Amino acid sequence: MVEIASSDTRMPLTTFSAGHASEDARLVRAARAGDEGAFGTLYERYARVIHGVLLARAPRTDVEDLVQDVFLSAWNRLESLRDPAAFGGWLTMIARNRATDFHRQSVDSVELPEDLTAPEATSSRAEALGALEIIRTLPAAYRETLVLRLVEGLTGPEIAERTGLTPASVRVNLHRGMTMLREKLER
Repeated sequence: MVEIASSDTRMPLTTFSAGHASEDARLVRAARAGDEGAFGTLYERYARVIHGVLLARAPRTDVEDLVQDVFLSAWNRLESLRDPAAFGGWLTMIARNRATDFHRQSVDSVELPEDLTAPEATSSRAEALGALEIIRTLPAAYRETLVLRLVEGLTGPEIAERTGLTPASVRVNLHRGMTMLREKLER
C-alpha cells in the first residue's frame, strides 16, 4: 500500500475494485456524451460518501450546499478527468479541496452563549452534535470513516467499495477511530 502525507495523519492511497471502477468509467463516458442520467447514477452512487467527507471537515449547516458544489464542479470538469475509472477518488479529492476552500473564506461570526438552548434541541441531539465535534478532531482517515459509518449509516463493505479503501483498512480505521472517540468522550 502506498501512503501519502496529510496535514494531520498519513492516509493510505487505495484503488477501487476492477468491477466498481469499470462501472464508474462506463458512467463517466456516458455522462461526457451528454447522458445526464449517467451522471445522476454517479451522484446516487457517491452522494452519501461526499456528504460524509464534507461533514467530517465542514460545519453541518453548510454541508448540503457543499455537496451540490462538489457535484456541480465535477460535472463542469468531467472532461478534465484523465482516467474515467478513477472517478470516485477524483470526486473525493474535489470534496476535500472544497472543504479546505470553504475554511479559507473569511466569515464574520458571533459566538453564542453556551447556555443558550434552541426550542427543538434535545439532549440526544446535543450529544450527537457534541460527538460530531469530537469526531472532527480525529485524524482524517478515522474522521471520514467514522462519519460514513455513524452518520451516513454505511456498512464497512459499503465504505470500502465507495471510497476505494480495502475492507481491512476500513475495519482498522473504524476500530482505531472508535477507540479514540471513546477515549475523548470519557474525558
